[in-house]
Amino acid sequence: MGLSIRTINRTTVEIDSTYAVGGSSPIDLVRKMRASYYLLGAELGRFGRAYVGYPGGCDFGVRPIDQHIKGFEALGAEVSVEGGYVEVVAKNGLTANNIFFDMITVGGTMNVMLAAVKAKGTTIIENAAREPHIVDLANFLNTCGAKISGAGTDTIKIKGVERLHGCTYAIIPDMIEAGTYMIAAAATKGCLKITNVIPKHLESITAKLEEMGVEVTDDDESVTVAYRGAMNRINVKTMPYPGFPTDMQPQMGVLLCLASGVSCLSEGVYDNRFRYVEELKRMGAAIKVDGRTSVIEGVPKLSPAKIKAVDLRAGAAMVIAGLATAGTTEIEDIHHIERGYDDIVGKLKQVGADIRKIYAPESASFPKAN
Repeated sequence: MGLSIRTINRTTVEIDSTYAVGGSSPIDLVRKMRASYYLLGAELGRFGRAYVGYPGGCDFGVRPIDQHIKGFEALGAEVSVEGGYVEVVAKNGLTANNIFFDMITVGGTMNVMLAAVKAKGTTIIENAAREPHIVDLANFLNTCGAKISGAGTDTIKIKGVERLHGCTYAIIPDMIEAGTYMIAAAATKGCLKITNVIPKHLESITAKLEEMGVEVTDDDESVTVAYRGAMNRINVKTMPYPGFPTDMQPQMGVLLCLASGVSCLSEGVYDNRFRYVEELKRMGAAIKVDGRTSVIEGVPKLSPAKIKAVDLRAGAAMVIAGLATAGTTEIEDIHHIERGYDDIVGKLKQVGADIRKIYAPESASFPKAN
């Protein structure tokens, strides 16, 4: 696309898009991650056209982009899907409109925001998603010269501007990464302080851990999770923010396997997010799944096994299960995990985990862990 990207340090990059041109995003690249569909809104807003391979990512049910398309068409774009690619074209430019999403969609909300920042007039998105990273996107775009208000509520207003400019911006901490380590602390009967977080974003996770009897304390930029004895059974249902996150469902599923009594874990967002259950059963978990609901009977302990990371968050759950198990657990297909967790092995080692990444060709047997 003609961008110049310079790595300044481990957590900072400089992106110069002065000479950016509308790109053609190859399907062999974009199919590796769901978030590639944000190129549609970003390129449509800037160049009036986008041609992007259909997004890939984790396979846990049908995740259509019909609401994204509905938003683009409301702004005056023509959309076609053919040969595995999505083409979006605004021949006469984008014009603001009122858009009501039929369902809450994080990706759809963000994509329409990206497209509408330079549309003529004021776009109003109703039934918008309210996740913290939507607020963060709005703050970033506003720092670049956009005029967005209402992010974090179910109604977002976007007044189109002529142009955007560069800025220096620090993105918010990842609440799902933080939540994963919070549950890991409880599952391993440990005590862990997690820094560089926004505790308010973690409230739904904190509430469920405390309901189980786990102690959680926080200050301005950290949370400390401490195991305080046998964990209680609870019921959990995932919901759009500020409810319990669907991206924390597999990790919580592991923790409920180690609680006393029978818990109920319900999925309120996706249809098929319990594929990881079969992997936990290999470790001795007692789980029954019926549609979007799983009934989990706590067991005294899990047993080590050779398991797979079937998707990103399920992979994180397998890591937690392995950490909470005596013996050596081997996890395959870890590329899923590495897509969403920066240096997870290094971070866990720093707090005492016996974990390492190895290269194991399919024909070879796994070497024993140190």
